[in-house]
Amino acid sequence: MYKNIDILTDEQATQLYELYQHEWWTKGRTLDDVHKMLINSDYIFGICESHAQKLVAFARVVSDRTYRAIVYDVIVAADYRHQGLGSLLIEQIVSHPEISQLECIQLFCLPEMIPFYQKFGFAKPETSLLVRQRVEKS
Repeated sequence: MYKNIDILTDEQATQLYELYQHEWWTKGRTLDDVHKMLINSDYIFGICESHAQKLVAFARVVSDRTYRAIVYDVIVAADYRHQGLGSLLIEQIVSHPEISQLECIQLFCLPEMIPFYQKFGFAKPETSLLVRQRVEKS
């Protein structure tokens, strides 16, 4: 049995940090930065085991609360994949009373994940995405 959460305990934040260490796109994040990220995210979506309160799936949203929101860090623990938890997370996000009223919800994903997100109404934009990465100082 699972429970939806919108705030992470310190223990669950540590569990999220540990989940991040197993993915190429989040490996190397520090626990301090994960705490800072959680504080500064507008919406938190988590799924935990009801009995143990163990975090097994997570996503977060940053938004201007008027026009745009962007979904970040959709992650499901490896042992819990293919059980519909990713779908539960995305459904929570797109049906959230505030987020669902926004003009646009954006997210980044790998090409192989596009069909998954399309089931929830996401589509490739007609515009080009530009990204400026932080320049590491030496």
